[in-house]
Amino acid sequence: MDPEQKMLENLQINTGKSLDEWIKIVKSTKLQKHGEILKFLKGDHGFTHGFANLVAHKTLKSDAGSQEDEDLLQNQYKGKEHFKGLYHQLVAEISHFGSDVEFLPKKAYTSVKRKKQFAMLIPATKSRFDIGINLKGFEPEGILEADTKTNGMCSHRICLSSETDLTPEVYGWLKKAYELAG
Repeated sequence: MDPEQKMLENLQINTGKSLDEWIKIVKSTKLQKHGEILKFLKGDHGFTHGFANLVAHKTLKSDAGSQEDEDLLQNQYKGKEHFKGLYHQLVAEISHFGSDVEFLPKKAYTSVKRKKQFAMLIPATKSRFDIGINLKGFEPEGILEADTKTNGMCSHRICLSSETDLTPEVYGWLKKAYELAG
């Protein structure tokens, strides 16, 4: 069971109300800001931060799970549309690694996983596209740099500026991370 589903079950158990019931309660208050909703749920209903945060995000539809993949991708590449071709080339090539590859768009990046996440595709800035890669224990070399940007979600990164940067070395590192994630 995924963590969000478990939280939803625990919300019902702990409060006696479902997520939909809590969303109706929050909407009846006319609160529009995340922080205001957190304060309301914690103060008036004794919620822990985790449950208050879940209900606030679901009420405001501000979490990645409340948005369609295409909407998330469109927002990721807003102002960075020139990187969409690079993204699609990466998806096509990584998909050939195996039938167990999943692409999970989030707000700022796309998670790439097998049994666990092995890469992140990140339109970082208007001039830089980052590939975060999980290769714990590998020394940075060549185009593979130590990652200090993703808060430990990846051990390394590769910085690209255009589709011409997609070399066999890039795909080799991704394939290695895929193999280690199985």
